[in-house]
Amino acid sequence: MYSLFFLSLAAFTLSFLLTPLVRNLCLRLGCVDRPDQRRKLHACPIPRVGGLPVAFAYLAAFGLLILSPLKGGEIVEQSLPLVWKLIPAAVVVFATGLLDDLLGLKPWEKLLGQLAASALAYWGGVQIHGLGGFQFPHWWGLPFTILWLLGCANAFNLIDGLDGLAVGAGLFASLTILAAALLHGNMTLALATAPLAASLLGFLRFNFNPASIFLGDCGSLWLGFLLGCYGILWSQKSATLLAMTAPLMALSIPLLDTAVAILRRFLRRQPIFGADRSHIHHRLLARGLTPRRAVLLLYGFCGLAAAFSLLQSTIHNQFRGLIIVLFCAVAWLGIQHLGYAEFTAARRLVFNGAFRRVLNAQLRLRSFEEDLAAAASLDQCWLALRDASRDFGFNQVALHFNHTVFEESLAPADPPNSWSLYLPLSPSAYVSLGREFQSPVDPMVVGPFANTVRHSLLPKLSTFHDAPGG
Repeated sequence: MYSLFFLSLAAFTLSFLLTPLVRNLCLRLGCVDRPDQRRKLHACPIPRVGGLPVAFAYLAAFGLLILSPLKGGEIVEQSLPLVWKLIPAAVVVFATGLLDDLLGLKPWEKLLGQLAASALAYWGGVQIHGLGGFQFPHWWGLPFTILWLLGCANAFNLIDGLDGLAVGAGLFASLTILAAALLHGNMTLALATAPLAASLLGFLRFNFNPASIFLGDCGSLWLGFLLGCYGILWSQKSATLLAMTAPLMALSIPLLDTAVAILRRFLRRQPIFGADRSHIHHRLLARGLTPRRAVLLLYGFCGLAAAFSLLQSTIHNQFRGLIIVLFCAVAWLGIQHLGYAEFTAARRLVFNGAFRRVLNAQLRLRSFEEDLAAAASLDQCWLALRDASRDFGFNQVALHFNHTVFEESLAPADPPNSWSLYLPLSPSAYVSLGREFQSPVDPMVVGPFANTVRHSLLPKLSTFHDAPGG
């Protein structure tokens, strides 16, 4: 216990003293994050490589412990084989973030560095061997481990959007892993996480709102990666699926934000690695919270997740399922409260029958295309167009081709409550359609139907002559 106290005190002191020195040096060198009035809303340029003092304080604390006469130094020396294997991975992910902070890397370049670090960690002994008591084939362990480490690293990178948020989330997660290690008598894991929590706490003094230095990609990627490694080491002795969810809960806020961002961008057909202002903290700001209050609220959720995680890792198996259900319910209610339009629309599509209507419309469009493709005359094209127009809710349709005119009223129309659509096909051909505003057929099909008419009917008409029937 004296070793833990010494290690934590050394890491906190070094971080607290080094952070302002690094901040001032960055200001002199111009290594700052400049506001752009879009996503970066801070008032003035702020240093962005805060990961340097945090990482240095963390590593230097171990060196001081080894040099001290405390027994913790012996434990650290006994764990040196694993430490030496993990150092290359930690260095690679830190260097990747630092290069991005200083030079700016492309997304694929950052991903390549993270992949290399994850592979090094796997070969260093940080491995996921199974899930829920089921042992994976040996080659499955590598992709699962890499996916977990990539998720953790990028989760902290993405959530680092408000002063003190990523650092505070990392502090809660490291304290949770530390508490679990102490409860289970895992002194090696406790010695690994205690100085991390202490160095983050020392840095938080300068990173909390209003921040005078940012964690930067070097700090957020390194922090998430390191916590991902410790999460695996925490769960390696777990024999059941329920026990292995404890590390997931400890890191839930950053991971949840990342999962929500990926799902949102997928539903909107946006680039997964693109930037936007719809992360959880952005939604809280949009609901009227100040940056400080938004961060404090998310701290509260981090603390709640930490409590769930510790409960889930210590209580009997028969109650663990209940803890997971309660945790998922709280997370779901929180996401619902943020009011994401993407999820509301998706839910309506699935549960209100809209999905079936959209699917049916796509099938009818496909059938319409096939009918046009099979048409051997202008008359047959007209019949296919007329029937499809009726199916898609139009009450009037007309086809003009050279001197030939087809026109039909498909249903009674109320002119004051109707609108028309004109589709030019060529200088001598066009289609006109009429439709009521309150048509029972979903209006979302109008655009796809119009595109299908133009792109499928136009090539056909070019093969016909003026007269009906070809």
